[in-house]
Amino acid sequence: MENQAQAEALPPPPDSPDPMPSSKPVRVYADGIYDLFHFGHARALEQAKKSFPNTYLLVGCCNDEITHKFKGKTVMTAEERYESLRHCKWVDEVIPDAPWVVTKEFLDKHNIDFVAHDALPYADASGAGNDVYEFVKAIGKFKETKRTEGISTSDIIMRIVKDYNQYVMRNLDRGYSRKDLGVSYVKEKRLRVNMRLKKLHEKVREQQERIQTVAKTAGMHRNEWVENADRWVAGFLEMFEEGCHKMGTAIKDRIQESLMLSRDSGYLLQNGKDEDDGTGEDDEYFDYYGQEEYDDNDEYYEEKAEEVQRKS
Repeated sequence: MENQAQAEALPPPPDSPDPMPSSKPVRVYADGIYDLFHFGHARALEQAKKSFPNTYLLVGCCNDEITHKFKGKTVMTAEERYESLRHCKWVDEVIPDAPWVVTKEFLDKHNIDFVAHDALPYADASGAGNDVYEFVKAIGKFKETKRTEGISTSDIIMRIVKDYNQYVMRNLDRGYSRKDLGVSYVKEKRLRVNMRLKKLHEKVREQQERIQTVAKTAGMHRNEWVENADRWVAGFLEMFEEGCHKMGTAIKDRIQESLMLSRDSGYLLQNGKDEDDGTGEDDEYFDYYGQEEYDDNDEYYEEKAEEVQRKS
């Protein structure tokens, strides 16, 4: 029993919602400018919404007059900022024209139980550097939320300012006039020339990268080409020799065919004594191509092939 009593007396973990009656919603108020509404804003509102198990989140947003006076020019108008908040799923109610400094009267008017914001001090309207949440912190109604690192309205504006020329060209290409963008005639022409030069440079660099890739690939395959060169040449020579052999065999066959036909014709003429002019040329002819002269060698067939070609 004693251990149980001690456990009940311990405060809740830091990340868990505060123990408040669940029957009645806890009215939590969060305020800000919310210019260029981004996920950093949404995460802060999510933390405020989850501060208690049953939370009704009211979000106050300052109008243009107060914001421009104490913080500076905004990108979005007050109405645009109000509408952005209404579309955030964590927000139950938007309070337009919110005051710069939270007072007791404002808390009582809206029945606010707690005010949620990050712990950084924000200067009030007095000019003395006082924190606008000093009063709320003093009465114990302040709930701290954590900022999201790497994202803020100032960061987004800085990105645009840093790449100003690119965004100007982007909008010119989309149909905005130089007057819409507050750009002079000379500046517009200079920007267009610079953009053309940039695109040309990118194309040249792209071609250079392609050439380097091809050269690198060729270098990688050079050894492979060298290793395979002997094999490819040997294969070609083998095919060439085979083709020459087939061609030589065909020539030999034709020569033999011609010789056999000539021999048969000569034999018939000699036995029949036909068309014998007594000169003995036929006998000499067939003696020249007689069996004793027939030899199955390459030199013999080369000579016969030349002779057949001369007579044909």
